[in-house]
Amino acid sequence: MPKKRSGGGLSPTQQAAKFLGVSVLAGAVMAGIAVPAFGALGLAAKGSVEGFDEIPANLKRPPLSQRTTILDNQGGQIATVYSRDRTVVDLKDISPYMQKAIVAIEDARFYEHGAVDLKGVLRALNKNAQSGNVSEGASTLTQQYVKNVFVEEAGNDPTKVAQATQQTLGRKVRELKFAIQVEEELGKKKILENYLNITFFGQQAYGVEAAAQRYFSKSAKDLEVQEAALLAGIVQSPTRYDPVNDEAEATKRRNVVLQRMAEVHDISQAEATAAKKKPLGLKVSKPNNGCITAVKDASFFCEYVRKEFLNDPVFGKTQKARAKVWDQGGLTIRTTLDPQAQKSVQTSLKDHVNQSDKVAAASTLVEPGSGKILAMGQSKPYGFGKNETVINYSVDYSMGGSNFGFPTGSTFKPFLAAAALEGGKPATQSYPAPYEMPYPDSVQACGGKTWRNTDKAKVENEDESESGPYALKKAMALSVNTYFVQMLEDIGMCPVVEMTDKLGVVQGNGTKLPEQPSSMTLGSTGISPLTMASAYAAFANRGTYCTPVAIASISQQLGGEKKSLPVPKSSCSRAMSETTADTINTLLSGVVDSGTGQQAGLTDRANAGKTGTTDYRKNAWFVGYTPNMSGAVWVGSATQKVKMVNITIGGTWHEKVFGGAVPGPIWKDAMTGALSGKDSPGFNLVDIPDADKDRDKGRDDDNNGDDGANGDNDNGGGNGNGNGENRGNDNGGGTDGGQPQIPTPTFSIPDEWTIGGNDNGGGNGNGGGGNWP
Repeated sequence: MPKKRSGGGLSPTQQAAKFLGVSVLAGAVMAGIAVPAFGALGLAAKGSVEGFDEIPANLKRPPLSQRTTILDNQGGQIATVYSRDRTVVDLKDISPYMQKAIVAIEDARFYEHGAVDLKGVLRALNKNAQSGNVSEGASTLTQQYVKNVFVEEAGNDPTKVAQATQQTLGRKVRELKFAIQVEEELGKKKILENYLNITFFGQQAYGVEAAAQRYFSKSAKDLEVQEAALLAGIVQSPTRYDPVNDEAEATKRRNVVLQRMAEVHDISQAEATAAKKKPLGLKVSKPNNGCITAVKDASFFCEYVRKEFLNDPVFGKTQKARAKVWDQGGLTIRTTLDPQAQKSVQTSLKDHVNQSDKVAAASTLVEPGSGKILAMGQSKPYGFGKNETVINYSVDYSMGGSNFGFPTGSTFKPFLAAAALEGGKPATQSYPAPYEMPYPDSVQACGGKTWRNTDKAKVENEDESESGPYALKKAMALSVNTYFVQMLEDIGMCPVVEMTDKLGVVQGNGTKLPEQPSSMTLGSTGISPLTMASAYAAFANRGTYCTPVAIASISQQLGGEKKSLPVPKSSCSRAMSETTADTINTLLSGVVDSGTGQQAGLTDRANAGKTGTTDYRKNAWFVGYTPNMSGAVWVGSATQKVKMVNITIGGTWHEKVFGGAVPGPIWKDAMTGALSGKDSPGFNLVDIPDADKDRDKGRDDDNNGDDGANGDNDNGGGNGNGNGENRGNDNGGGTDGGQPQIPTPTFSIPDEWTIGGNDNGGGNGNGGGGNWP
């Protein structure tokens, strides 16, 4: 027995009058007759009919929103995302029991009346008047379908949804006129098909196919009579009759439907009685929506794909337009993700860094020459729980990453070297490179500006034995800080700015790199792993840089039509000459062969790379590549508050963490698995003679590092006396000092440099910071 109204609102007589007035109005229009009773019902006959006639005659039926499927580059499913979980099916693919059940309980005379059932209106009016409340409605399936169209058109706009469902006479009249049109245009079978595909069945399931899968884990075409009756009964009140949360109430409602089917002779009474005795037989499949459910540990990549879709104008001129296409769904998005590479990255991360560690690790692989993102993962999984995060440490802030990216340390030095070579410096270029030296008094910047060392900042090498002169080959292998500071003084900062611009290198917040020596030599600026991997891919691609892309193709199927959508293409352009790139490849091959990156070197194919460790060992990097794959690995604390000294990472204790010691092995294992079975082309190496003055024969990674200046103003600088760096502002700079002792910081990190206070938070600022190799 339905519950009675709790008070307020229209009286029973008023409710009945309102109900009758609306319904009879539609019938009158259809029949082309006048009904004098309008006046008695409080409706001016003439005015009402004129208003009715003024309603537009064409009902816009937008294609039904459906789920979107995201695939890897082999066609394997990564995730499904949707605003509304729906799979549109033809009437022939819906169980006849389902068709009969929904008609029996919602509109038994569906095939006998037009858009409005006048007999049903009068019957409902009589019953409602007797009961004293609105206990029975008289909306036809056609009218209900039209109402659902209004709701679908409203999308996720709460204001429009409220307008589409408001209980007003105006909405009802509008609904009735469109119902007339739909009856004329579609016919009964198509209306029934559309209704079963559009209506809501609870538990996030829109349409009968999604409902059948949700409650019974089967297709709508396979529904048995008692299952069809359950789904048909849910429609009236998806919350009240939810079988997952209230099995008893849902069972009673199902049995009402079964009895109604017997009464209208869709099934026999014996069949109805037998079906009522059966259990609900639920086999519930949980909603599988969103990137958080992605397989292959690809949640962060999935979210990157979503961000790329919502941010790229190729999918719509405005953010609102792109969001509408995304919410409408029906998309099949084939991405660039390589399942072999993705598995290798995640396996390597899990082998070397535990989810519960104080620090995190992130790794991204890209394909030189195409910009395709092949893998993207991190040690702290996607989620909202302890030791989980929704921040993608591999990408820029605009794509879901940390505020500023992370300081890169000595992995920045190849950009400076490429700029010098491109400007005419020989590969044998030598500088005095003493153990310790002040930053230059002045360094030429872009636009005729000059950076000046007003604070008399100093820079030094890791060990006192590192004293030049050095040539480029040895200086790169050993990551000699003073060498590269002298190189920057020689060529100025503008060539480096021009080179990094060509390589797509920006800060993690999307802004250009600050023009100050610590950023231009020692990597004190925050940059994302994806940016670094893509920039290094230009070296592998002999000097041609390609912007990263994650989407290979998209098709959309809506309203029975399938079409292809344009997708963003990688933009490739020459960043340096082939000779310059070949020279960098030769130099960085030496890093993994006999320099600081020996622990990362691959043994079965040509490879090159560079290590980097930053101030107070808060960040450690390895960025490396083969001719056909480039990858970056970052290890550190998202909040930049963990010094990686005397620390256990992945179950292994480290006195000090260096780029070659933790990120290097992660890169090596990730690349080994990702490249297994793939071609192993070689580099076009050049001959770089060893300089006579190169006295050092190499050293352990545990003993090397970049050291340098401290800075706290726009001009950088500070008192880099070997005791470490004080982080400055956006242009402040420097690196940790070279002494084995870890200095005690004399500053606090500004709040704006972090998103949160733990490893679920975001990155660091773009000022200050330096590096070891």
